Amino acid sequence: MQRVLSIIHGLEDGLLALMVGLMILLAGSQILLRNLFDTGFAWADPVLRLLVLWVGLLGALAASRTDKHIAIDVFSRLLGPRSLAAVKSLTALFTATVSGVIAYHAGRFVAMEQEAGMLGVAGLPAWMLQLILPVGFGLIGLRYLVLSGLRGKGIFSTKPSA
Repeated sequence: MQRVLSIIHGLEDGLLALMVGLMILLAGSQILLRNLFDTGFAWADPVLRLLVLWVGLLGALAASRTDKHIAIDVFSRLLGPRSLAAVKSLTALFTATVSGVIAYHAGRFVAMEQEAGMLGVAGLPAWMLQLILPVGFGLIGLRYLVLSGLRGKGIFSTKPSA
């Protein structure tokens, strides 16, 4: 199982690095072309907007892998190990729930885009380009659901997990 997770994490990281590199090259090219030659690629701005969306969600997915999202840690100094484990488990469960709700509604949005037949960049169906929304939030929700369960184990042990 650890090997499979390692491969998945490597793929996530590779895709994220590739997209960030693409963004840098494309944005840099646009800047040079506009400033030096008073021209640019007409398709570059919509592609950059899509890349920002994909990089943002892939980055959030990578952050959820190690629970590195922004957090306000008020309770760590005030609560004991079991109480803290309970609070962290509930926080992860809340995050999973919110992510699941967003994934559900993003899925509905993508389905409507597919039904409407909207086209995106390079004539690709818009729904394909927006699939990162339900998939990304769904995976984040799944990761936090698992994390909630792992943290919940700490409620019943003397040494809390995660």
